[in-house]
Amino acid sequence: MIGYTRSVKQRPASSPLPRRARGPLLALLVAGLCALGLPTASAAPAPGDTGLLRMMHLSPDTPSVDAYIDSVSDPDVGVVLPAVSYGDVSPYQAVPAGTYTVSARKAGAAADSPPALATTVTVAPGQAVTIAGVGYFAQLGFAVLTDDLTLPPSGQSRARVINGAATGSPLGLALDSTSTLAQGLDFARNTDYVDVPGGAGTLTVTPSSAPATDLPVTLDAGSVYTVVVLDRSGGGLTVTAALDAASPGVVPVGGVEAGAGGTAADAGPPVGLLAVAALAGLALLLTTRVRLPRRGRPARHAAS
Repeated sequence: MIGYTRSVKQRPASSPLPRRARGPLLALLVAGLCALGLPTASAAPAPGDTGLLRMMHLSPDTPSVDAYIDSVSDPDVGVVLPAVSYGDVSPYQAVPAGTYTVSARKAGAAADSPPALATTVTVAPGQAVTIAGVGYFAQLGFAVLTDDLTLPPSGQSRARVINGAATGSPLGLALDSTSTLAQGLDFARNTDYVDVPGGAGTLTVTPSSAPATDLPVTLDAGSVYTVVVLDRSGGGLTVTAALDAASPGVVPVGGVEAGAGGTAADAGPPVGLLAVAALAGLALLLTTRVRLPRRGRPARHAAS
């Protein structure tokens, strides 16, 4: 899992709530109301003026990098993802809607050193975006993907596939030999989202010039995934299912779901406790003014 660093600056309880903090707070309130079964005006994953960004490292011969996400308009808004390695998927980062410069530097390089790769991405209100480093190192590039966090029909899962494996490409992919996800999917390319039966299953990956490989994967019903095919250290292929969104419309802030999902009976804490936690978190955050760090400031809070 990728770690990330951001600062949290405390203000007196009487300080006004900054505009860019309203989106995350509203998301907590919506989650609490949904868990209690109360009606809400919107189930959008990032309401108001907030969007979501995350990073993936899908270049098999590229060393670890430090990734930087910097607002073009506000120098106070920035996220650093240190030591991102092949196969890593970062948590979503809630950011104010706007335009961001995304750059990658060799892991441990100075923050003001020239980046090895950079691009610009605009995040609209309520939009979720994945930025993936793809291709071989010599032709390394950023793929900017718009994520669909709309939940699938009952009993179904929604998934797309990104081919991050140079070995054996192009690839054919089928779930449980009944749902074809891709035919001839080239290295560094991705499919659109499709609905498939939810639950534990087998992803059959067929390289262009090698026997098919069966890989276990769990795509829980009611959830949305990005399935990433990767080169396995020592040879062969492996697969990771990164959770994009889960019922009842919750966007994960953790990293990767890796094919070990459970049944609905043991899916997590009771709904009532989730609601209480969400609403309690809202009450706490209403007394806190949140600001992301200026580049170069020491972090006051770190998570991994």
